[in-house]
Amino acid sequence: MFVPKLYVYTFLGEFVLLYPVYTLLFTDSGLSVAETSSLFVIWSVTGMVLEIPSGAWADAVSRRLLLFLGPLLAGVGFGLWVLFPSYWAFALGFVLWGAEGALVSGAFEALAYEELERRGLQGRYAVVMGRAHSIGIAAAASAIALATPVFAVGGYPAVGAASVAACLLCAATALTLPERRPARAASTETSTETSTDSDGRYLAVLRAGVAEARTERNVLEAIVLISVVTAIWGALEEYVPFLAAATGASRTAVPLLVLAVWVGAAAGGLLAGPARRLSERSFALVLGLAAVAMAAGALVPHPAGFVLVAGAFGAFQMAGVVADTRLQERVSGDQRATVTSVAGLGTNVVTLAVYTVYGAGSPFLSHGTTFALLVLPYVVIALWLARERVAPM
Repeated sequence: MFVPKLYVYTFLGEFVLLYPVYTLLFTDSGLSVAETSSLFVIWSVTGMVLEIPSGAWADAVSRRLLLFLGPLLAGVGFGLWVLFPSYWAFALGFVLWGAEGALVSGAFEALAYEELERRGLQGRYAVVMGRAHSIGIAAAASAIALATPVFAVGGYPAVGAASVAACLLCAATALTLPERRPARAASTETSTETSTDSDGRYLAVLRAGVAEARTERNVLEAIVLISVVTAIWGALEEYVPFLAAATGASRTAVPLLVLAVWVGAAAGGLLAGPARRLSERSFALVLGLAAVAMAAGALVPHPAGFVLVAGAFGAFQMAGVVADTRLQERVSGDQRATVTSVAGLGTNVVTLAVYTVYGAGSPFLSHGTTFALLVLPYVVIALWLARERVAPM
């Protein structure tokens, strides 16, 4: 039942009915575009600041504890938004939501990999995580579909209550996850330690994790791969509706094109298992072809180009899961969540860079041209991987 519980946790974590309407809540509460943008900055910065410290906390204390606390914080934040709709309540909510992302990032992957490894099933990690990503996409799509009728009946209080309920159920699911770790790593088995000992353990794990990420070449390469592959397509996903509108599609057709991209990404997650068996050069070829497909599809001034765009998003999703699998296989010691959080920080940094470049280029470049230019790093990564003479992945 371990793997199904991971899937339930993933689904509930993304089944937030506030997602498609929270910008409307901000607008209806009198916030300007600039104020709303500042909230997104607060959200991003919070996650970046807490990413690595929370990863070390997961390694030194308990991964399951962080997976429990994360959704609770997000639920409190969503509740504040609905109960006290004002800029400072929204800002505090984004701080809590950013903290949730940091707490879960690293801890989820570390717990999943080590529990599968304990059962002799580490070879299925790519399959499990690929399916989890696809389930997360399905949950977000379901939340968007359900938000409209729920909002029509009960307004913001109804979608807010449903979102808080999903977070509480997600936290409760975390408590059912197994966590069998050495006594020195599990807080439930180290209750006799002094505060000083605990602080020393935390700092030791933090240093070891950062050192491994920085000095171990294979680990560092996997971190770079995750950061670039995951961040670029993840950031571009936010601009897909603009790209769809730029093709000349009608307003009613735009959501269908966005849905096509989501379907492509979900399919990519399901293909992560087979992709794990590709050789290094074959994997590089897939990544390079996906970049070409994305650029070509984005530059086609017709909705038909979204067939290529959706396929590219699927390939990038698949590549991200494979990169994460490579990282988990290369990490040693008790600092798995810390190292994974370093990759999470890298992803956040690249994501912020993509947002910045997209915003800076928007007055001068079309959406299609911007998409095509921003996938060029995938070509660079593909060429780099193709030159690596490594055994099959």
